[in-house]
Amino acid sequence: MELKYFRLIKTIAEEGSLANSSERLFLTQSALSHQLRDLEERLGFKVFLRSRNKWELTDEGTELYKLANKLFSSIDESFSNIEHIKEGSRGSIKLSAECQSFFHAIPGFIQKMGILYPEIDIDLTFGARHQTISQVLSNEIDIAIVTTKPASEELTSIKVYDDEIFAVMHQENPLNSYDYLDASHFSDVHLIINSFPLEGVSVYEHFLKPNKTNPKKISAIPFTEITLSMIEANMGIMCVPKWQLKSFKLSNDIIFKRISKNGLKRNHYLVVKTLNRNRKYIHDFISNFEEDFLNL
Repeated sequence: MELKYFRLIKTIAEEGSLANSSERLFLTQSALSHQLRDLEERLGFKVFLRSRNKWELTDEGTELYKLANKLFSSIDESFSNIEHIKEGSRGSIKLSAECQSFFHAIPGFIQKMGILYPEIDIDLTFGARHQTISQVLSNEIDIAIVTTKPASEELTSIKVYDDEIFAVMHQENPLNSYDYLDASHFSDVHLIINSFPLEGVSVYEHFLKPNKTNPKKISAIPFTEITLSMIEANMGIMCVPKWQLKSFKLSNDIIFKRISKNGLKRNHYLVVKTLNRNRKYIHDFISNFEEDFLNL
């Protein structure tokens, strides 16, 4: 039974006549009369008892009227819920990361989100990367991408993926003779990083610092193209995950060397304030991030 018939029954019962119902439904009395006759023929019983001045529901019609009220009340409630959901889908997200390697992949993700979720405004913030957790706690940023899970009870951490960091070097580099690099091998190298401080550099924070090792020389170069050119000239090494260099055309002279026997692996977390975790636009961002970065 189509909704238009429930609307017809409800309107006639409440208006008491075809004339008043005609104005409310924007149909002629003749059209309404035809609809009602068609409905009663299909049902096999009268919905209304008609007199010159009054239309009354039959017992069967009364049940249909009750059902009509329930249907339209349910429809109104559902659309109201949808509006609330849509309101929760809108929001602004300030995003930052402790490791600069992420900044190579995030712009493409933000572009995709802009197409799929135009109601979510994402602002990529280049701040003090070693302070990302404190920035989340102080509401300076909404979501941080980190490699160490914070202990604060105010924060929720969602593990999104893991990767491995390799030493990138020229094949003629003396370190290429080793199957993998120990911390001691770094004491005589020129390490090229994106930027200081060292606390934001994964190979230092998770490998060199725990092993109390410092490279002979450290240079901060924010441009990967320049760093790769220096490596092609055998003027140093960089330590990054392979996915970070996917968009670059690498020389055949450049090789990847594993760091430590088991590899320098790290987990990646999205960190957000717990009280914001269940906001729909935050949830949508996180679920899409997990899907997008799953196969880096």
